[in-house]
Amino acid sequence: MAAREQWRSGLGFVLAASGSAVGLGNLWGFAYRASQGGGLAFLFLYVVIVLAVCLPILVAEMVLGRSTGKSPLIAPIAAAGKRWQPMGWLFVIAAIGILAFYAVLMGWTGHTLFHSIFVGLPKDLEEASSFFGQVSSGNSVLLGQLSSLVLTATVVSAGIRGGIERLTKFCVPLLFLLLIILAFWASSLSGAWEGYRTFLLRWDPNELLNPTTIRNAFTQAFFSIGTGIGCILAYSAYLDKKNKLPKEAFAVISIDTTVGLLAGMVTFPIVMSFGLKDVITSSTVGTLFISLPAGLATLEGTGRIVAIIFFALAYIAAITSSISLLEVPVSSLIDRLGWKRNTAVWYSTGFIFIAGIPAAMDINFLGTMDAIFGGILLIFGGLLLSILLGWIVPRSFDEELLQSQSSKTTRGFLKFMLKWITPPVISFGLIISIIDLIKG
Repeated sequence: MAAREQWRSGLGFVLAASGSAVGLGNLWGFAYRASQGGGLAFLFLYVVIVLAVCLPILVAEMVLGRSTGKSPLIAPIAAAGKRWQPMGWLFVIAAIGILAFYAVLMGWTGHTLFHSIFVGLPKDLEEASSFFGQVSSGNSVLLGQLSSLVLTATVVSAGIRGGIERLTKFCVPLLFLLLIILAFWASSLSGAWEGYRTFLLRWDPNELLNPTTIRNAFTQAFFSIGTGIGCILAYSAYLDKKNKLPKEAFAVISIDTTVGLLAGMVTFPIVMSFGLKDVITSSTVGTLFISLPAGLATLEGTGRIVAIIFFALAYIAAITSSISLLEVPVSSLIDRLGWKRNTAVWYSTGFIFIAGIPAAMDINFLGTMDAIFGGILLIFGGLLLSILLGWIVPRSFDEELLQSQSSKTTRGFLKFMLKWITPPVISFGLIISIIDLIKG
C-alpha cells in the first residue's frame, strides 16, 4: 500500500480499537459465561487473564502492525520471514470465520430491534421462545445476515477516516451513554442486588479450578478484546509513530471490561427480578433474545422503551466489531493483490456471506463455529503473537515501546510478561479449552 491512510487522531484509533473489542461478546457472552457457575471466580480469572495475558499481547499486536505497516496477512512475513506466513493466514481465516457467524447474530439482533419498535415485546417466555424460533430460522435469517454484512461493507469501503473512524467516534460514546442509563435503571429494580449477588458476586473458590470456568474466562477475555485475530493489527498498521501504544492498549481493555461489567449490571437485575434464572444459565442465546424481552414485557411501555434502547446499543456494539473483522481480509487483499478498497470489500463480503450460510441455517453449527473460530483460534493466535514478539523479534517490540515513550518500568513489565509468563499461561488455557470443548 503505497499511499496508506492514517488515523486522524489518537482518540480516533482508541475508539475504533475499543469498538472492535466491544461487541456482542460483552453484552451477550459476558452475562452468560459469568452465570455458568463462575460468578466472582470467573470475574477474577477474567481480570487476571486480561492484565497478565491480553494486555501484553494487545501491545504486541499493535507493535507488529505499526512497525511493519502491513496487513495481518503480510505483517508476520515482514517481521520475521516467510516461515511465519501461516500466522498471517491464521489471522485471515479466524477473522473470516468469526464474521461469518457474527453476521448471523447481528441479523438476529436487528430483527429483534425492529420487532420491538414496530410490533412490541413477547408477552411471556413461551411467546419469546417462539419468536426467537422465527428469528433464528427461515429466510429472515439470511436477510438479516446479508443486510448486516452490507452495512458493514459500506462503512469499511469508505476507508479508515471516512468510514471506520467516523462511525466509531459517534457510536462508541453513544454505546457507553446508553449502557450507563440502562445500568442505573436496572439498579432500581426490586431484584437488582439479588441478581448481582447470585450471578456476579457469588464466590466459590472451587470454580477457580473448574475447567469450564477457566475456558470461559479465556474465551471471554480473548473474544471480547479481540486480540489474536488480526483486527487490532490491521488498525495499528494505520498508526503513526506519535501514538503511545501501552497507554492506548490499557485504555482499550479498560473500556472493554467496563462495558462487560455494565452489561452484567443491566442483565442480571432483569433476570432475577422477573424470575428468568433458568433461562440465562441454560442457553447461550437465552439471555439476550428470550429472557430480556420476556422480562421487559411485564413493564409494558417502559419495558418496550428499555428493550429498544438495549437492542439498539447491542447492534451498535456489533457493527463496531464487524467492521474491524472485515478490515482484516480487505487490507490483506489490498496488500497482497493490489486491489482497490471497494473491490476487496465486496469480494470479501460475498465470500463471508456464503461461508456463514451453514451457521444461519443451523444454530448448533453456529455454536461450533463460535467455539472454534471465536475460541480456539483466537487463543492460538495470541500464543503465536507472544512467541513472535517475545522471542523471535523482541528488538522490534522494545524499539516500538521506546518510540511510544514508555517508562522503563512499563517496558520491563511488558517484555517480561510477553516472554516468560504469557506463552505458558496461554498454552495452559489452550490445552484446557481444547479438552473441555471435546468433552462438551
